[in-house]
Amino acid sequence: MNENIMTVSELNARIKSLIESDPGLLAVAVVGELSNYKIYPSGHHYFTLKDQESSVRCVMFKGSASKLRFRPESGMGVVAVGRVSVYPRDGAYQLYCSELIPQGVGDLHMAFEQLKARLLAEGLFDASHKKPLPRFPRRIAVITSGAGAAVRDIIRVLGARWPMAEVAILPVRVQGAEAPPEIVGAIRYANRWKVGDLIITGRGGGSMEDLWAFNDERVARAIYESEIPVISAVGHEPDVTIADFVADLRAATPSNAAELAVPDHTEMAEQLAAWDSRMLTAVNKRLRELRANVDSLSQRRVLVAPESYVDMKRLELDRATERMAAAMERTVLGKKHRLLALASSLDAMSPLKVLSRGFAVATDAGGAVIRSKKQLRVGDRISLRLADGGAEAEITAVGKDDSNAGK
Repeated sequence: MNENIMTVSELNARIKSLIESDPGLLAVAVVGELSNYKIYPSGHHYFTLKDQESSVRCVMFKGSASKLRFRPESGMGVVAVGRVSVYPRDGAYQLYCSELIPQGVGDLHMAFEQLKARLLAEGLFDASHKKPLPRFPRRIAVITSGAGAAVRDIIRVLGARWPMAEVAILPVRVQGAEAPPEIVGAIRYANRWKVGDLIITGRGGGSMEDLWAFNDERVARAIYESEIPVISAVGHEPDVTIADFVADLRAATPSNAAELAVPDHTEMAEQLAAWDSRMLTAVNKRLRELRANVDSLSQRRVLVAPESYVDMKRLELDRATERMAAAMERTVLGKKHRLLALASSLDAMSPLKVLSRGFAVATDAGGAVIRSKKQLRVGDRISLRLADGGAEAEITAVGKDDSNAGK
C-alpha cells in the first residue's frame, strides 16, 4: 500500500507523461466556440473552447498568436489546432493551440496562405517594385462596383479633398467567380488607354468569401504589372488580401484610399497662405535693408555736395600729374646719362679713332677687309680707308715673310 503513495506533483507529472505519450493527442484539431477570450500583457491568449455539452481550457502563446490574421472574439466558431498536455500546477489538462482557423473558411485560409507564400517567393511583394504615387493626380481611375458604398465614399472624399482631380469610374463586379477577370480587364484597360495617372481598386467590407476576388492570383499579377500606381482598398482595416501586398500602397478602407490618393486642398491653401506670408515678410525685410542702404548712401558727401567731391578729385589729379611728371623727368635724365656713357664707350672703341693715329684699312674689290698678304696678288686693285677719306691703290709687288716686322 505504501509503495503506491505519491505526491500530487508526482501524480500530475505521471498523468502529463501519459497524455503526452499518446500520439493522437500531439496534433489535434478541435472545433468549438470561443469563450472568455482574453489577451494578457505578455501577449499570450487564454480562452475556453466549448460546445453544447463540454468545454476545454486553451492557451495560445505569443509566438503563435502573432501569426493570427483575424481578431478572435468570444462567441466565434473556430477550429483550434494544437496539442493536449497537462499544466502540472493545477492538475488540469488543456489545449496548447498553434493555430486558430475561423470555422467554415479553413480551405480558403489555406489557399490564401499558399498563394501568399508563393507570390512572396517570386518577389511580387518586394518594396523595390513599389511605384511612387503622383503628388497631385489629375485623373484617378476607380475600379470597383458601380453600385456599392465604396465608390460613393471614394467620390465623396476625393471631391471634398481635391476637387480639381477628375474621377473615371470603371465599374466591375467585386464578388463571385466573374469578379477576378473583370477586375483584371479593367486594370489592363486603364493602363492601355491611360485612363488615369492613379488607380484605386477595392470594395467594402465582408467575409473572407466576399473579399476573395482580391485574393485571386490573376488580380495580383495584374496589379503587379500595372504601369500606373495602384492603391488597394479592400474591406475594413483588419481585412488583408493578396491585393494589399502587391499594390503600391495599401489603404485600410476605400475612404482612406481617397485620402491617401490626393492632398487636402484646404491644407494646401493654408500652406500656400503660410508660404505667402513668409515670402511677404522676407520681401519686406529685404526692402527695409535696401532702403537703409539707400538712406546711408544718400548721406555720403559725394551726393550731398558733389562739387566738393569733384574739387577734391581735381586736387588729387593735379598731385598725381606732378608726381608723374617728376618721375618721368627723373627717368629721362637717367636714360640720358646712360646714353652718354654708352656713346663715350662706343667712341673709344671706334675704328675712326685708330685711323686718326695714322693707320689705314685696306679692302678688296668686294669690300672685304684685307688681313693677310695671302689675300693679295700683283695687279689687284684695293681701297684704302684713311682718317680723312679714301684712296685707290694697285699692288705692284707682294713682299716675302718678314719675321722681324715691327722691330
